[in-house]
Amino acid sequence: MKQKTRQPAGSGRRNAGAVRRKPVSARVAGAAEEKLTKVAGLSAVAAVFRRDPERVVRLYYDESLKTAAGPYCAELARRRRPYRLLAPDELARVAGTVLHGGIVAAVRPREVPDLALETAKQWAKAGAAAVLLDGVGNPHNLGAIARTLAFFGLEHLLLSDHPAQAGLSDAAYRVAEGGLEFLDVRRLTGVAQHLKSLRLHYHVVGTALHAKGVPPEAVPRDRRPFLLVLGNEENGLPPQTLAACETIVTIPGSGQVQSLNVSATAAILVYSLLSR
Repeated sequence: MKQKTRQPAGSGRRNAGAVRRKPVSARVAGAAEEKLTKVAGLSAVAAVFRRDPERVVRLYYDESLKTAAGPYCAELARRRRPYRLLAPDELARVAGTVLHGGIVAAVRPREVPDLALETAKQWAKAGAAAVLLDGVGNPHNLGAIARTLAFFGLEHLLLSDHPAQAGLSDAAYRVAEGGLEFLDVRRLTGVAQHLKSLRLHYHVVGTALHAKGVPPEAVPRDRRPFLLVLGNEENGLPPQTLAACETIVTIPGSGQVQSLNVSATAAILVYSLLSR
């Protein structure tokens, strides 16, 4: 009589499914990829390579940017890091969006250190203006504001600890078009309290649809550089933050719509305050 051979424990259909899983090394690599920031678009990628090429871990591009990607591929080859030509659908999967501009760099995330009062004092002593975002929740707005600051030559962007405040996400990098690479980005915690200390060195200008708000041209001239404070897209600045500002500015409009997008407000006010 022929005896049946017993299968080892754990074998059979269930185990067959396990065999098809990705190797551990592939899963670890995929997890590491997820932790990287995706910088998309030629201007943004070019800025990373110009300012801090060591942060670039991988580069992906499609046929349309093969020539433009050449110098960056050479740089990565020198550093023994990978780069790949991908089909458009594959590049969209890597970028997490179809709005990738034909090239994506996977980079190590930037740290956002806390702002020390002594550091802010040194900035002010050098006459460097700054912008604080206190609750700006849309990363596209953060990116657009960063692009504006870089365009006008400002170097300092502060992000508050407001629970709605956006961070340095893939979307923010994409919209900034490289602007974030030219900014020193710091975290400011306990905004209302710290603004009172910063007023010794900065003219703190808040924005609001406020009865006491003055138009940009009426902002008092000051020997101190300005610190422009911008608030949440829906609710504006928190009352405590608003109370800590020295000057409240409001951009007058026709009244047909209530307000401007916060990134448009930032562009108008930065230009206006720098022109004084």
